[in-house]
Amino acid sequence: MSFGTALVVIAAIIAFTVLKLAQHYSRQERIDRRPPADDHDERMAQTQELQELRERIKVLERIATDGNSLDATETRRISQEIEALRDRQTG
Repeated sequence: MSFGTALVVIAAIIAFTVLKLAQHYSRQERIDRRPPADDHDERMAQTQELQELRERIKVLERIATDGNSLDATETRRISQEIEALRDRQTG
């Protein structure tokens, strides 16, 4: 490789590096210029979502426990007795 070719290769490497650095700083500058997210709106949305999730949990707890409560057991027992009486009358 001649001295002139080496200089051209070195100049190309330097130019490539300078272009990549310029792209990186330009991209970083655009990121820095973004307006900050409104924390109040985000917090309100999170509070609303938390409240909705709490309501869902209450419903699921009620569904899970109502079938096992004393009233539900009594209701099932009475229903079975009524069905047994119907079967006797029709049979």
